[in-house]
Amino acid sequence: MEKFVITIGCEYGAGGPQIGKMLSETLGIEYYDRDLVDKIAHQLGVDRELVEKADTEKKVQYEFETTLGPRYANLTNKVIYLQEQAIEQMAEQPCVIIGRSANYILQDQDNVLNLFIYAPKEVRVQSIMEQAGVTREKALEMVDNNDTQLHERHKYITGTSRGDRNGRHMLIDSSMLGWEGTAKYILMLVEMLNEK
Repeated sequence: MEKFVITIGCEYGAGGPQIGKMLSETLGIEYYDRDLVDKIAHQLGVDRELVEKADTEKKVQYEFETTLGPRYANLTNKVIYLQEQAIEQMAEQPCVIIGRSANYILQDQDNVLNLFIYAPKEVRVQSIMEQAGVTREKALEMVDNNDTQLHERHKYITGTSRGDRNGRHMLIDSSMLGWEGTAKYILMLVEMLNEK
């Protein structure tokens, strides 16, 4: 194939970014995740913290100057619009894109493989405990908060749930094979698709 883009939606703590990184390294293609926030903050000329807030909340206002004085606009919608533009530009070359509702944004493009990675909640909590070095209670809070924010953001953009099978080619439980095994499994799928 001339280009192959893999989008990975994932539950927090299920290993989506780590699996995506393994895929990009093995395939020798670009990898994009939270660096979009930095890129958009730079484009907007807005403080990074404000862009991160707009990334998780629906109605974050920002002020800008006009000849008639200061005006206000919805920064959340501006961030979403710029992220969509960035994702479309990134998808011109083979890459792995984590989250950002990329499956929805690229739904009309060919040669895109849309995955969703999930895992049982307890497995995700344990993963966060190990990665972040936090207590079980804190890890559970982090999983719940992130799940809520990510779901609300995806629903705001797409009108659907993050784990909805529509718009996804495959949903996979990363706890079955582990993160490395899941990456290998996806690579086998990519190989088969490239042989078609």
